[in-house]
Amino acid sequence: MKEKTSKNSHYTRHTHLCRRYYDKKGSASLPSQRIQKGKTPSIQGTFHLYGIHSVNAALKNPNRILKALYITPNALKRLNIVESDLPCPVKQCSPKQLDILVGSGAVHQGIVLETEPLKPRRLSELTNTNLVVIMDQITDPHNVGAIMRSAIAFKAGALIATNRHSPRESGVLAKAASGALELIDYIIVQNLSEALQELSEVGFTSFGLDSEAQLSLEKTLTGEKIALILGAEGRGLRQKTRKTVHALVHLDIPGDIKSLNVSNAATIALYATHKYLRL
Repeated sequence: MKEKTSKNSHYTRHTHLCRRYYDKKGSASLPSQRIQKGKTPSIQGTFHLYGIHSVNAALKNPNRILKALYITPNALKRLNIVESDLPCPVKQCSPKQLDILVGSGAVHQGIVLETEPLKPRRLSELTNTNLVVIMDQITDPHNVGAIMRSAIAFKAGALIATNRHSPRESGVLAKAASGALELIDYIIVQNLSEALQELSEVGFTSFGLDSEAQLSLEKTLTGEKIALILGAEGRGLRQKTRKTVHALVHLDIPGDIKSLNVSNAATIALYATHKYLRL
């Protein structure tokens, strides 16, 4: 592959970051000391996204700063990626070399993207939406990724999380979100109670999900802007959060099991709220 010209400043700026990982034939050559099972090496604050859906979504996101695309020859052919269209180096690797980058347990599907985290979003920047999802210290990135997918499916404008006990951007989170990480504002707040108050001041009515609450979400929804608050796996909403929301509500579930996984509960709540708001 011929090297890009200096006209592509994005490419020129990042080429040196990747050059030391490749031999003269352009194939990935990762030093043996970098091989750490289950760990993802990082360079200057970068991290690795992997999997077809999460990487494709990131490549289409103009807000992403791309460092390098690592891909197997088969994946390059199958996905019809045009190297000259990308503002970062494209390097062909073996599946085992990709395992080194993201860990042997990661399902990378032959494609890995080195990137910087997205620029943090502030709650004050939230505009033009009447539905948001708030997570009260949900720690599992698989659950958070699944909630992101449902939030996008039902047109939520943002996913809000606490600064402590919430997952940051990672390959695991992006993989679970299956592209949704690139499509929704993921806002981190220092103080959840203050964030709820700020949302209330701009017209949001907040509903905290609690399987033992007396009121049902479907029969209690009111207002033109809705904030759905989901509690942590196991312990649920914190006491201060319970006191801050406008109402604690449960989901109308006809079966004998009333308590669901938080991502499943989020999907049902989002569907009911989407239907109410007629988005």
